[in-house]
Order: sequence, then structure tokens, then C-alpha cells
Amino acid sequence: MNGMTIRLDQIPVRQIKGVSARKEEELHAFGIRTAADLLEYFPFRYEDYRVRELEEVGDGERATIQGKIATPPVVQRYGGKTRMFCRVAAGRMLITAVWFNRHFLQDRLTPGRDITLTGKWDRNRRQLTVAESEFPGSGAAKTGTLQPVYSVGGGITQGWMRKTIAQALQQYGHLVPEVLPHELIERHGLMPRREAVMRIHAPGSAEEGEAARRRMAYEELFLFQLKLQAYRAHTRRKRDGVAHTADGASIRAFAAGLPFELTDGQKKAVNEILHDMRQPYCMNRLLQGDVGSGKTAVAAIALYAAVKSGHQGALMAPTEILAEQHMRTLEKWFAPHGIQVALLTGSLTERQRRDVLAGLQMGMIDVVVGTHALIQEDVHFRSLSLVVTDEQHRFGVGQRSILRRKGIHPDVLTMTATPIPRTLAITAFGDMDVSTLRERPKGRVPIKTYWVRHDKLDRVLGFIRREVAAGRQAYVICPLIEESDKLDVQNVIDLHQQMQQAFPDLAVGLLHGRLTAAEKDAVMRGFASGGAHVLVATTVVEVGVDVPNATLMVVMDADRFGLSQLHQLRGRVGRGSHASYCVLIADPKSEAGLERMRIMTETDDGFEVSRRDLELRGPGDFFGTKQSGLPDFKVADLSSDFALLETARDDAAEFVSREAFWRDPACARLREMLMRDPIFQGEQLD
Repeated sequence: MNGMTIRLDQIPVRQIKGVSARKEEELHAFGIRTAADLLEYFPFRYEDYRVRELEEVGDGERATIQGKIATPPVVQRYGGKTRMFCRVAAGRMLITAVWFNRHFLQDRLTPGRDITLTGKWDRNRRQLTVAESEFPGSGAAKTGTLQPVYSVGGGITQGWMRKTIAQALQQYGHLVPEVLPHELIERHGLMPRREAVMRIHAPGSAEEGEAARRRMAYEELFLFQLKLQAYRAHTRRKRDGVAHTADGASIRAFAAGLPFELTDGQKKAVNEILHDMRQPYCMNRLLQGDVGSGKTAVAAIALYAAVKSGHQGALMAPTEILAEQHMRTLEKWFAPHGIQVALLTGSLTERQRRDVLAGLQMGMIDVVVGTHALIQEDVHFRSLSLVVTDEQHRFGVGQRSILRRKGIHPDVLTMTATPIPRTLAITAFGDMDVSTLRERPKGRVPIKTYWVRHDKLDRVLGFIRREVAAGRQAYVICPLIEESDKLDVQNVIDLHQQMQQAFPDLAVGLLHGRLTAAEKDAVMRGFASGGAHVLVATTVVEVGVDVPNATLMVVMDADRFGLSQLHQLRGRVGRGSHASYCVLIADPKSEAGLERMRIMTETDDGFEVSRRDLELRGPGDFFGTKQSGLPDFKVADLSSDFALLETARDDAAEFVSREAFWRDPACARLREMLMRDPIFQGEQLD
């Protein structure tokens, strides 16, 4: 290339010996287009071909053993298939080796010949079901090795992938670039990158493979954290935010006027948020707290501070029901202070919408509550300085850029009632500061949780009737809206009819996602005002809906839900001063389903629930695929690489805080990688 350095990511995969045009196309389906892509297509585990003594092998384990053929093979035929077996002396044992549909090996299995066998060991029968066999001198190279196992499919076989990656290492392994500064490699005793790429594909030992994996996992975590920390440092250096000036005495007076006393956790969170709001850079903070921990009150104080500083605030909620609930709460708290609150959702009439837009632009509306309609192009503010987002609205770079185009650089406070394990908070929300509410507000009663099987439904119905007789209300939650051939679960329409038959003298409401926004609102308003005794619903009620008189949550087919979702549903009750209960009805068919029921009845601490959820499901499924915010790591495992993640985060923060980082030639490759990331497009980083 005319004396230029050849880069692996510029070499088409077709240039690797053995990759035909057809194989190239099949590799493209795996996202492999260049030699770099292929060399970074790492195995997810290894098959162990190291020879063991049978005495060490557990029943049912896969193992590689060496022995001597003791008897001629016997072939049995049945229905076009074959079963072949012979006796093999392996150490001090005489065992039976069995091959299925491998009768073509018969002539090679001569008594007295040495043989290496890999297969599944049946200790009771002293029998090895052979998957692979090798003979000394046959040139086979697997015995004694750890063979990588890749994710393959279609026309790409395990053997072909192993051979092709080995060929790529031979042709281009010397071009693998180092991306980490030497300082970090020395500090953490990491394997050089070139060696790590080679060893992760072909480890000489389990220890070597783990050292290579650790090096590549650290690199992934460090590069991801570097991006987050650089973006955070970059936004702070710009100092283009609003420095709020509301005086502390006025804010304390507002907080003292709320109809409850703040917990110590709420006070700490308020102080952290107000400290950020007084700075000239844009705040980007996550407020996480368990269901019912009082996040809305903290957000209200922040909004009050924005208005008293001469600006406007916005609160975005995921659903219209929740937006309207927030609206009513804030109106009640802000009215005595002359603060004007308005609602902006998709179901406003054209005239109502026009009035709200005019009020925002002229500054007559101080706080607006709504759905994502708030940041549409035709919404203009006089002076928006704080955006609060509730639940799944992660207010990211895309939304900020919409506001920036309008000349707005607001502080951002994101609230979540899904307590996030520290590992995931650092990863998914690494560009944010985190405030955490752990206590329940005073007067909140712990929720008792029970798990019963379907045959106890009559007792649960009796429990519902007793709660209603005491003047309380109940939710009954169903996982599906309509009949499904695939899932044997009750649908919400049938369940509603069943509840009406069980309680002919009670008002039973119905709420599901197929209703219009106006219909949902009417149902929820009816339930909240006591017009319905029992509300049959799907998980539409999962987030934020507040009915203090509801004291019983019944979840049908509870094993169909994830732990965090069950915990969110449980949080819909226990919002008043009455004793509250959650009843999970389930007949779990799997160990994971049983474990979820056990965890829910053992603890009502959302942070503990989320930690156990992460252990059970892994990070990829924790948030749900669409809104995870998590990168697709090739090697790093957030469940087990927690210490490595913390180290990488600290290293990344240290590097971007150094002025030298933005000029040092040793960091040139890191800066180049940052600039290629979409979040820095059009930004001047240094």
C-alpha cells in the first residue's frame, strides 16, 4: 500500500486463504467483513481435550482418555443405523467404548492398538459414548488442547471457523494493533494485545486463555468507559448550561410545605441535585429509588428551583396516565406558590395544544408535564432549564440535540423505579451522576408477599372479598390481552369475565393496552376515585399509577414475569397507610420460575430484587432489549467482571481528566476511536 501501514480493518476477509466468495457472503451474515472482524470473533467457551484419568471424571461428564483396544469391535445394525462397541483398557479400568453410526472405523479398531477417545462417561455402566477418536501418528492435533467453540451456523461449521481463524492469525496476526497505552498494560499486568488475540483463539492452558480473555474484557470496558467519561468531561468543559440561582431559604420553605417530611435520603438527593443545578455545566443525573421511595417529591423541589431561578421546567412521563397523575400532584404542591402547571399530551384538542404551546413560548406556563410530545419540533420554550424524565425515557444525546437546535441546554434529571445494580448503573448510565433513595417515606407499610398455586384460587378470591369489605380495592393482573396458541395463559378479557362472575355484587374494571388513551384514563380515574372495587389489568398499571386505597395486588401466571416487573407491580399497592399484600399465583415449570417466586416472598427490597434478577437473567435481558442502553460486549461479562469494570471506569476517568491525554501521541489511537463514535460527530473534543 505504497509504504503505508496496512490496517487489519481494511483487509477484506476474502483475502484470507480458504475463504471463497460463498464463504465470504456467509461470514458477512455474522458481521465479519474484514480480517479484523474475523480475528475479533472470539470463542464463547472451550472444549477440553486434555487427557484425564477416568477416576477423576464425574458421571455424565465429557472427557478425553487414552487407552488400548482390548477386544475386536462388534457392530449392531437397526433401521439403517449402527451401534458399534469394543472393550478398551484405560489405566486400571476395562471399559466399553460405544460409537453410533461410525461403523466405518471398524477396520481400524484392532486389539492392541493405542487410541485416544473423547466422549460422555457413564460411571455405572463403565461405558464411554464416543464423540471423537484419534489414533497415534494420524496427525490429529486436538489431543491435549483446549479447542475454541464459536457461535456458528448456516454453512459455517465449527471446524471450518477454527481452521480459518488459525489461517488468519498465520497471515495477519503480526498486524494486530495495540490500542491501550503502555502505562495501563504495565499497571494491570495485562497481556499485550497481539498475544491476547492469539491466545484467546488458541490457549496453551486454561490460565493462558483466562489471561487473554481478561485482557480483551478490560479493553472493551475501558474503551466504553472512555467514551462515556470523555463525553461527560466534554459537556462539563463547554459550560453552556444554566447556573440556577434560587436561594436556599425559599427552597427549604417549599420543601417544608409539602404534606410529609422528607427522608434523609431525599434530603441528600435534593442537595446533590441542587449543587449540580447551580453549576454552569449541564447536569446529567440519575435519581434511582425503589417503588414508593419519594422520587416525585425530589423532582418537584428541583422544578421549583428552576422556576424560582426565572426559568421553566418540563417533566416527561412514559404514558398519558402517568403524565396526568404527575400533573395533578404538581398542581397541588405548586398552586400555593403561584406556579403555573400545564399538561401536553397527544390527546389534547388542537385548540388546547395551541394554548399550551403559546403559554410555553410566552413564559406564562412555568412547568409542563407530558409524554415525548414535549420535545417535538413545534414546541418552543421561553427559557427551559430543567428536564425531568420518568421511567423508561432515558433522555439521551438524540433528545438533547433536538433541544440544542432550539438553543436550549437544560439540566437533565432521569428518574427510575427499577433499582439498578451498581455494575449496570456504571455501564448503562456511566455518563451520569447517580443519586439513590433507599428509605421508604415515613408511614409506608411493608407489603406482605405470598405465593400460591392455581388450585388455591378460591382462597385468593375470598381474600379479595375481605379487603373490599374493609373498604379497600384490589388489582388482578394478567399477562396477555388475547388468546395465544403458544402460551397457556389466561387472557385478560376472560379473566375480567371470571372476576365479574366471582363478584357479581362488585364493580370490576378492565384496563389493557388496546384501549384508547381516553378509555384508559376513564378506567383509571374510576378506579382511583373508588368507582371500581377490583381492577383487572395487564401490566399497563406497572409504572407509577398511584391509588392509595388499593391494598391487594394479585398476579396471575406470575412465573411468566421477570423479577423486576413483579416488583414494579407489587409497588402499585402499599402507597397509603393501610396494610397491603401481593399474591402471586403460579405453577412454575422451571427452576428459574421457582426461584423468582422464592425471591419475591423473601424480600421487598428493590435493590436486592434487582441484584438477584441480574444473577438470574444476565445483563442483556435486565433492561429489556429495546431500552437497555448496554453495549454488546464480545468478551466482557457484566455479571462476573464487576471488579474489572470498576477499574476500567476509574482508569478512563483519570485519563480524560489529564490535559496531556488530548495531545499525547501515545493516546492518539484512543482519540481517533473516540472521534469515530457517533456521539462525538460534529463535536470538537480537545
